[in-house]
Amino acid sequence: MSILPLIFTSAWASGINSYAVVLLLGVFGATGLSDEVPEALQRPDVLIAAGVLFLCEAVADKIPYVDSAWDSVHTVVRPVAGAVVAALLAGQSGSLPELVAGAVGGSTALVSHLVKAGTRMAVNTSPEPFSNIVVSIAEDLGVGALITLAIFYPVAAAVIAGTLLLAGLLLLLFLVSRIRRFLRRRAERRAEKRLGQTVTQRSG
Repeated sequence: MSILPLIFTSAWASGINSYAVVLLLGVFGATGLSDEVPEALQRPDVLIAAGVLFLCEAVADKIPYVDSAWDSVHTVVRPVAGAVVAALLAGQSGSLPELVAGAVGGSTALVSHLVKAGTRMAVNTSPEPFSNIVVSIAEDLGVGALITLAIFYPVAAAVIAGTLLLAGLLLLLFLVSRIRRFLRRRAERRAEKRLGQTVTQRSG
């Protein structure tokens, strides 16, 4: 139970940026700032891989429509990462607490990811690219700040993460119409692309 607030916060953050979570937890563990981080997350190869993927996400996440495509790919990655990190933090191989932690981590990361992906769809209805950049930077800073807070004050971080998750769900409900508009536009663009390819093939 003592590790549950850290697990919940890490899971919420994994739904936003799982690579940042792995990288930050690994760094905190490797530098001795936290005894809660398992050795598996502190390995140099894990840190290097997480760092490279974090940089890739930092770029993709700030480009309109590319961010939504990236989110689609990570619909599986982020919940799995949240579950794995949670199970590792529970630290008892094959035990019931580890299984419960994995379930909490995976489900929380999935909800958090859906909130992020849905919000980005709504943001992409804006014609200018700056809103994507602002939202992406805010997400990166939020993940970094909450993971850091969770290392030293896990309960406070979990309360904030829970509040943000609830607020995100409410915002997502509010933005449903914009999300539908985004999906409709994307479907229209795909149809136009297919039509263009068909015309080209016939003319050729």
